[in-house]
Amino acid sequence: MIALLNEVTWWHWVIFGVLLIVIEMSTGTFFMLTLGVSAILVGILDILFELSIQVEILLWLLFAIASVLVWMKWFKDHTVSNSGQSDYRLETLGTVTGEIHPHGRGKVTFDSPVLGNTQWHATAKTDIPKGTRVKIVEINGQLIEVAPVTENQTQQGA
Repeated sequence: MIALLNEVTWWHWVIFGVLLIVIEMSTGTFFMLTLGVSAILVGILDILFELSIQVEILLWLLFAIASVLVWMKWFKDHTVSNSGQSDYRLETLGTVTGEIHPHGRGKVTFDSPVLGNTQWHATAKTDIPKGTRVKIVEINGQLIEVAPVTENQTQQGA
């Protein structure tokens, strides 16, 4: 078996990589794609530098791990967190219509509907007087947590 491994050439890596990519086409997970591209890269390096089988396998493992980490870091979904019932943005601005005390309830009227309604009961971690501009920080079921916006945030939203 080990004698067979010494007979591995660059085109074996390329065929292995293409085979993994074909398998990926039937699964749709993108995991096999990274392994296939890594194998093709090892085949290309083997053409250029005539590597030993140990170095080839080590390079394939390193490329595979690196490509999976890159995929997880840069290509994952970066959507804004929401409650799943609407596609509103958490930065939605509103005006306090009923004073809010720390961890108490007050009322806020939002500039655009949030989950189909413009008026909501809201909580905050600080005192927020009536008439203050606020933005949504977090949604907890039917209760919205808000925070005051600064002058710069108000101008950017307008």
